[in-house]
Amino acid sequence: IEKETGKDSERKQISSVFHNRLKKNMRLQTDPTVIYAIENFDGNIRKRDLKIDSPYNTYRYKGLPPGPIASPGLKSIVAALYPTKSSNLYFVSRQDGSHQFSATLNEHNRAVQKYQLRRVRH
Repeated sequence: IEKETGKDSERKQISSVFHNRLKKNMRLQTDPTVIYAIENFDGNIRKRDLKIDSPYNTYRYKGLPPGPIASPGLKSIVAALYPTKSSNLYFVSRQDGSHQFSATLNEHNRAVQKYQLRRVRH
């Protein structure tokens, strides 16, 4: 939660996504855990990074990583304990510091198209 957003207003929403995914036995698939596992991270996550064999890689392994990846602030701890109630399972960066949250994979894919893939083309 701490590493996913700099916006305090989003922490409980991100926590909700993680709680919902864990309840459904889904992988967390969160980039900060992969970054933690990369020995010399250069600022860009690549597809090959998502395949790293590390217990911290939540793209490969279900559940929580074996230990913390950061020192959480109080607002992240509170968010972890008291997530927003939602059906959201996904989120993607809007490239402005905020995130788009989605309940379905189709909604998420549209958000990725809108906020991530368009910046690659421009």
